[in-house]
Amino acid sequence: MDTHGEPDMTTQDTTPTPDVPQMPEPRVREFQAHSIGGGLALLFGLVGLLGGVGLVVGATAVDSGGAKAALIISGILIGLAAFLAMCGLNMVAPGEARVVQLFGRYRGTIREDGLRWVNPLTSRTKISTRVRNHETAVLKVNDAYGNPIELAAVVVWKVEDTAQASFEVDDFVEFVSTQTEAAVRHIAIEYPYDAYDSEQLSLRENAEEITEKLAIELHARVEAAGVRIIESRFTHLAYAPEIASAMLQRQQAGAVVAARQQIVEGAVGMVESAIARIAEQDIVELDQERKAAMVSNLMVVLCGDRAAQPVINTGTLYQ
Repeated sequence: MDTHGEPDMTTQDTTPTPDVPQMPEPRVREFQAHSIGGGLALLFGLVGLLGGVGLVVGATAVDSGGAKAALIISGILIGLAAFLAMCGLNMVAPGEARVVQLFGRYRGTIREDGLRWVNPLTSRTKISTRVRNHETAVLKVNDAYGNPIELAAVVVWKVEDTAQASFEVDDFVEFVSTQTEAAVRHIAIEYPYDAYDSEQLSLRENAEEITEKLAIELHARVEAAGVRIIESRFTHLAYAPEIASAMLQRQQAGAVVAARQQIVEGAVGMVESAIARIAEQDIVELDQERKAAMVSNLMVVLCGDRAAQPVINTGTLYQ
């Protein structure tokens, strides 16, 4: 596609778009929270605590009651202020984030790992941004032909937008689990397990194409929760036990027919090659009746499922 020129309006995209739900637009998106390195804040906090303790201890050496009270009060206030300031320290591990809120208002997300400091009056909620996987239970659904089938899928995902994951849904982990099951069920009823028509997609023969459609639908379903789908795969696919034996017989019959068809096609080629070489090398002159007899005998030998029993012919075809 040429990204520099105008699109060609005469070309129409005939690729069918998957039937995906329309999720509401997010009301909040992630942005970086204002934070500073925690090492300097920790140092100042410890200095403040030591200074407060020092003032309280030093007040014992003062004889004046007013000065002693002032030193004790100042030491206590400095110690409390240092302790309150140190409450803003956060340990952020790799693969984690902190969603910062101030009196219920979203104030950003901390993604830098290490020791960070933010406003101590804020609340910080830990959210894992590591890659996760979710495997559905074995689901029993009806395919496009109404046959009961069993299938399960595994989805690899991660939190992309921590603000949406925190505020757009109640529980983003449960949300992903529920939407994954809904998407797998929806995909299963859209396609048959086995396609009788060779042009139609089937769950067994076209797993790659269908899992791509599953990933597109999953992305549309969980995008509102700030989740990105990395990969989705079917891990279990089978007919339900009540029809498994009947469908197995049908598959075996189809395999036998396909094998016989391939054998016949190969036998016809071999017979054609044999007659052509006999005629080319002038080994024997064959009229139409003798050619028909040779073709019949070769087809019986090549297509039979048992070893041929040789018969010595001492006469001719015309006696």
